[in-house]
Amino acid sequence: VIARVAAALKLTPDASAAVTLRAVTGSAQVPTIRVDSLLIGDLLIKGSKLPIIADALGGADGILGYEGLADRRVFIDFRHDLISITRSHAQPAEPGFLTIPFKFEHGRLLVVDARLGAVHAKAIIDTGGQITVGNLALRDALLRRNSKELPTVEEIEGVTKDVQSGEGRRAPAIELGAAQIRAQRLTYSDLRIFEYWHLTGEPALFIGMDALGTLDTLIIDYQRRELQLRTRVGL
Repeated sequence: VIARVAAALKLTPDASAAVTLRAVTGSAQVPTIRVDSLLIGDLLIKGSKLPIIADALGGADGILGYEGLADRRVFIDFRHDLISITRSHAQPAEPGFLTIPFKFEHGRLLVVDARLGAVHAKAIIDTGGQITVGNLALRDALLRRNSKELPTVEEIEGVTKDVQSGEGRRAPAIELGAAQIRAQRLTYSDLRIFEYWHLTGEPALFIGMDALGTLDTLIIDYQRRELQLRTRVGL
């Protein structure tokens, strides 16, 4: 959570109970607060130690991690700016939705198979990230097919406030099975998080909310281990 939440709860962040927070651009020791319970939708987390972060998606009060989601269903309606978390009843996708299976890697990364043009890549669904970032292995694989575009210089800032540079280029469609996600641009950088998860040797990308937000609806059913998504008409 951000510091404003701690202040509203009248809790003083405890630097002596600091934890290591690993983000896309680096890691940092951050203070924590301890709360008796945290209720989000019907997800109840008891006795939780919450790290204090500087910023959450440019205006949110915090970022929800994987804790407690193993049997839950996260429903995100981008059109109406609505998120709900309920218990999964393993219900299949409704008509009009595409189903994409996912797997967990390293216990926490929600990974799906993706394709960008003729390039196959490992895609991590990152609902806590603002932008979509590919590693340099993905950039190099794509450049072998189109090397004429001059990149722009981008800066990527994570919740730890560390900044890394990257290359901005026009983004090909990100294909997840039969679904297509179209981001306007894609930033390429071998972020610290790619190194930490050993994802520098093969094409990989974190799909952030800039790309996911082009969908109409996204459902993450953790019990079924699948994405259920509906694209917007005309996109």
